[in-house]
Amino acid sequence: MILRKYMSLLGIGSARIDLILAKETYEVGEHINGYFLIKGGMIDQQLRRIDCELMMSDQLKGIEKIIDTRMIFTSKRIQSEELYKISFTLKLPTTIPVSTEEISYCFKTKLTFDEGVESIDQDIIRII
Repeated sequence: MILRKYMSLLGIGSARIDLILAKETYEVGEHINGYFLIKGGMIDQQLRRIDCELMMSDQLKGIEKIIDTRMIFTSKRIQSEELYKISFTLKLPTTIPVSTEEISYCFKTKLTFDEGVESIDQDIIRII
């Protein structure tokens, strides 16, 4: 059991997060609905928070910019191998540029535990 705990502190066998979205293409101003799927690891872990950022990358200008962010503070204890869902919704701004070869969008999601370990997920979306 101690070996499992130390492995999870290193990120091996720790809980994982995945942002599940209904589709990959959205219109400017549209609501994005989905959920965070958290799958418990080899041991029980205490969650601290979930951070999810909608990022825009502009290859032409060489910049990456945060468009919107969601932060969920929680004290949920995820049991070993447990599946846990948390609803997610975000309204796209009406003022952002559409996706092109130079402009792309993705959600960067991070799950943080009390022990300081993190699980990271990235989901690419297209805005038309």
